[in-house]
Amino acid sequence: ADAVRRPDATWAGRQSGERSLRPPVDRTAAQGDRPTTDGPTAFIPKSGAAGGGPSAPVSPAAPDRSADPGATAVIPAVSGRTPAGSAALVESTALMGAVPRPPKTDEPGIPDAAAEQPKPRRGERVVQLRPEQTNAGYRSVYSELTRPTLGSRLRAGIRITGEVLITFGMVVLLFAGYEVWGKSAIVDAHQNDLSQQLAQAWGPDGDPTVAPTASASTKPKPPAQGKPMAGLYIPKLDKSWVVVEGVTQKDIRYAPGHYPSSALPGQVGNFSVAGHRNRATFWRLDELNDGDAIVVEGKTDWYVYKVTRNHIVKPTQVEVVAPVPGKPGQKPTKSMLTLTTCNPKFDNYQRLIVHAELARTQPKSAGRPAELGG
Repeated sequence: ADAVRRPDATWAGRQSGERSLRPPVDRTAAQGDRPTTDGPTAFIPKSGAAGGGPSAPVSPAAPDRSADPGATAVIPAVSGRTPAGSAALVESTALMGAVPRPPKTDEPGIPDAAAEQPKPRRGERVVQLRPEQTNAGYRSVYSELTRPTLGSRLRAGIRITGEVLITFGMVVLLFAGYEVWGKSAIVDAHQNDLSQQLAQAWGPDGDPTVAPTASASTKPKPPAQGKPMAGLYIPKLDKSWVVVEGVTQKDIRYAPGHYPSSALPGQVGNFSVAGHRNRATFWRLDELNDGDAIVVEGKTDWYVYKVTRNHIVKPTQVEVVAPVPGKPGQKPTKSMLTLTTCNPKFDNYQRLIVHAELARTQPKSAGRPAELGG
């Protein structure tokens, strides 16, 4: 404002070495890249122009600068005002909203960013790192990668199917492991408890070191349902079990069960025993052949049976446990042993049957049978 009131002082001060009051020249306007604004542009004449008089009034119209390019300075007019009421001057680049690009350098120590981008190798895909403008607007830089296609859906379906199959396979393996090892450990633990219960139920008469009493010659009574009643040994399979009374699922869960309607060990008739086809019970029953020994332990005696037949029947063929196997209604004349279990392994639509005849009876006082290493 002071330069407008005293134009002569500008040149005088310049001659005396004082600071010039001439406003700076807008280099953007001088280079021909004039900013476009919504308001008028003010031109302030240089002090000391032709005529020497006071400066001309500020005109909102743009004058012809071709006559004297250095006579005026371009200052964009801004409509906003500061709290003090004076006009606020803003750079033209800020009014345009433009962000200057970083200048490229050719110095050897600063490589160009574009030159550092490696060329894609064969089979690789280049993804744009900037959003692209389309007719519908800007789209995400990853839209092509996230948009579902037929191939992506097929791959997702195959992946989900594979995960389900792997999970199912793990469940099957865990179940098989339980059937093979877990259930065997549980059955063995229950067998130990049943063995102690059987020894307590027999008392002194069941101890081979004590002579049997007169009551031992009387006819034994069948035990209560679910209670231990005899011992069963198969030397060829190196297996032994405590047999309980009853053949319900609860009875034979951890031990072979005696058919209540069949004969007792050593009696004339058919001593019939049922057991599950698992690793802990009758898993290898199909390995028995004719002549193999099966030993049954009673309260006072050992009963040694010899296998006579091993065959498979339907579940409805209940005549296999009749007093005379295969001949229901016929009166028995021999002591028989019948073992029944499911067939095949891991299923139950058949029955595996093993028949045996009593070969001899040995008192416990005489020691263990030779078939058991006595």
